[in-house]
Amino acid sequence: MTTPEPNRSQTDVVIHGIKAMIVDGSLSAGSRLPIEKELAAALGVSRGPLREGVRALVILGVLETRQGDGTYVTSLDPSVLMSSLAFLADLRDPSTSGQLLQVRRFLEVESAALAATCIDESGLSELEAILDRMDASTADLDAMDVEAFIDGDSEFHSRIAQATENPTLAAFIDSLVGRTMRIRIGRAVREGGSIAATQAEHRAIVDQLRAGSPDGARIRMAAHILGVEQFAVDHATDNPSSRGDAQ
Repeated sequence: MTTPEPNRSQTDVVIHGIKAMIVDGSLSAGSRLPIEKELAAALGVSRGPLREGVRALVILGVLETRQGDGTYVTSLDPSVLMSSLAFLADLRDPSTSGQLLQVRRFLEVESAALAATCIDESGLSELEAILDRMDASTADLDAMDVEAFIDGDSEFHSRIAQATENPTLAAFIDSLVGRTMRIRIGRAVREGGSIAATQAEHRAIVDQLRAGSPDGARIRMAAHILGVEQFAVDHATDNPSSRGDAQ
């Protein structure tokens, strides 16, 4: 039986207890949780807090409840487990967008460096195809779909992260890329030359990936993200009442 810590609620005992069972191997991805009575006894809690803790872990993507079949540990896929990080990013103050982009830069710089060591020709061709589609969408700047361009930008960065073959790193990056969309759209609208500059930076990153140069990819990615990061800092007080405009 688990002995509850003095300052920890029973719901916290459940959350930490089930996490410990996953970490020590008592439960694994796809495992079915013991029945309520047995699990409550093992954790030293009553059924009410047990259910609250289980519900919290379901929301976090750690557990899933199957109607009429009990509660199971999920696949523990990083992209699902990072949903809480994405939620936290959504709740941030718009004036801190620069800080969020700084975190993204730290991750993506190393993502690019790692991708340079393992991306294959198929991956490179896919990146170039994304950039070609983005070029086509901006052929007529007066009629271009800015959001479609930004979607392509997000896909470009996501594919590089996936090329690292590190699902956890890719999940971290994916959870942040979408949360900086609005600030990137704002830059594309306000700075007329930013779209062409962005594409040139993208091509330069691909060149370094193709060359298999971690240092080159690292430098090119850092310079690329610094542009929008600086824009976010410079415009941190724009529309302070709207959280959505900073995403």
